[in-house]
Amino acid sequence: MEITICGSISETAKMLPIIEKLEQQGHKCFWSKGMEKYANGDLEWIKKVKGNHAQIKQDYNTIKEYYNFIKNSDCILVCNFYKNNIPGYIGGSALMEIGFAHILDKPIYLLNPVPELLYKDEIIAVKPIIINNDLSIIK
Repeated sequence: MEITICGSISETAKMLPIIEKLEQQGHKCFWSKGMEKYANGDLEWIKKVKGNHAQIKQDYNTIKEYYNFIKNSDCILVCNFYKNNIPGYIGGSALMEIGFAHILDKPIYLLNPVPELLYKDEIIAVKPIIINNDLSIIK
């Protein structure tokens, strides 16, 4: 399968082993080059991104980039980790990506349960498949 990996840029180091496992299972993963730079510890990139997410998203057109990844993928995996004192946090960009996947009739996998956020109902409404860190469920 071709899988778009979604989640918070600050959590990308946690996504690397997930991508590696998925690729070992024969899947192909898509994610932003900026996220890859962040995950690999590109200090110049990290310094540029810190506190400037909107500008980075504009400069790299990441919202459209992710729409195109999702359009060309079989599904998305939202890597929703503990962040901002919220278990399973899903931020604004990931919420948009969930919406894109839903409109494009792509399965939506969540690594962890739906978080307690103001937009919890919207996430539940698209019927995500919660895998509880079990990547073998993605088929």
